[in-house]
Amino acid sequence: MSRTVIHGGLVITASDEIHADVLVEGGRIAALAAHGTDAAESWSADRRIDATGRYVIPGGVDAHTHMEMPFGGTYAADTFETGTRAAAWGGTTTIVDFAIQSVGRSLREGLDAWYAKADGNCAVDYAFHMILADVNPSSLKEMDHLVSEGITSFKLFMAYPGVFYSDDGRILRAMQRAAGNGGLIMMHAENGIAIDVLVEQALAEGRTDPRYHGDVRKVALEAEATHRAVQLARVAGAPLYVVHVSADEAVEEIAAARHRGLPVFGETCPQYLFLSTDNLAEPGFEGAKYVCSTPLRPREHQEALWRGLRNNELQVVSTDHCPFCFSGQKEMGRGDFSKIPNGMPGVEHRMDLLHQAVVDGHITRRRWIEIACASPARMFGLYPRKGTIAPGADADVVVYDPNATQVLSAETHHMNVDYSAYEGRTVTGRVETVMSRGEVVVDRGTYTGRAGHGTFVPRSTCQYLG
Repeated sequence: MSRTVIHGGLVITASDEIHADVLVEGGRIAALAAHGTDAAESWSADRRIDATGRYVIPGGVDAHTHMEMPFGGTYAADTFETGTRAAAWGGTTTIVDFAIQSVGRSLREGLDAWYAKADGNCAVDYAFHMILADVNPSSLKEMDHLVSEGITSFKLFMAYPGVFYSDDGRILRAMQRAAGNGGLIMMHAENGIAIDVLVEQALAEGRTDPRYHGDVRKVALEAEATHRAVQLARVAGAPLYVVHVSADEAVEEIAAARHRGLPVFGETCPQYLFLSTDNLAEPGFEGAKYVCSTPLRPREHQEALWRGLRNNELQVVSTDHCPFCFSGQKEMGRGDFSKIPNGMPGVEHRMDLLHQAVVDGHITRRRWIEIACASPARMFGLYPRKGTIAPGADADVVVYDPNATQVLSAETHHMNVDYSAYEGRTVTGRVETVMSRGEVVVDRGTYTGRAGHGTFVPRSTCQYLG
């Protein structure tokens, strides 16, 4: 059984910052001991990693990715192989991707298709949520079986009529089922019926550029859908997790629900924290690079999101990583913004961008680890195996240089996409070494991982619920 000692670093978890050495044995964290103590000095090891002047942090848990996702006649550009390799480069050691039920098909058929895509191809560990596109008596029964299999969260859409959309009645039935089986309902909260009217009107008036994608997906329609989702969950007695929250009014709806004591949670994403409608309005067709749903918002919404993260009104930062190349994919929407594939690349940069937020004073170091590692692990039933550095946890460990600077660019990133949403941005902090279950997958800037190392991780139910 191989033993590794990571010595000399500052160990940061959601709850603690301690100068400690970490003993890794057989793929797990075996022990922590204060640096320089007899206990730490007594450890023998096959490998010693010097973390002096570095942070030692848990591997990131990105609870919202879409590898190989079909959308609008094309597919997300990252496969499970390329996407998880990029995740590893960025210090993320677990992803939770979305298996998709097709209308008229079973949940099982959709889930098995995603198992087949991922099996043997992932560089880091993975789990699945299930997208419910067709709520009916049969799929409701299947939800119970999936929970027992470790697929404990189900995503529904108030957007995309004709594709993923569920009406309020179907949403209520799914929430009622989740209330009984312990599952967590994840909601894309935008009023898709109303948005489609605004899209039709914009195109008829000749407003076809990417910037209008943001214009028609109104803040009020995100807030209204968030409010409606909260009330449906309240009636059903079910917990609710609102994905990719982008706007101040939606944060207010989540905060109001939480202040009432309702089990309502929210995530946001780096693109809403660091980008804005200024990007959607970039000249020519450049704005297409930034088309995602919910859309980027005017810059003044960012402070509400940061405040929500500080106040725990929002608990998680995920990427909603769903990359489409500018050339040949985003370009499908030239002359009609509604045909631009919705999604942006980000799985590689989440940990670094959130460290930049620490440097900028938006959040503390421990909150960084909480929203990027511990809270997503707890939210989706992976804690304490994932999301922390503690005896018994998987040895998913990142040695992080907080003083290094790097320039984000499509030239140097590892995601399988031909542009960077953060092109030319300088950030402070950089991943140096990454372990996944005790195996070094990034070694001081060299990739040493392999497809097939990552394994499927069944999840328990949400750990924030009694």
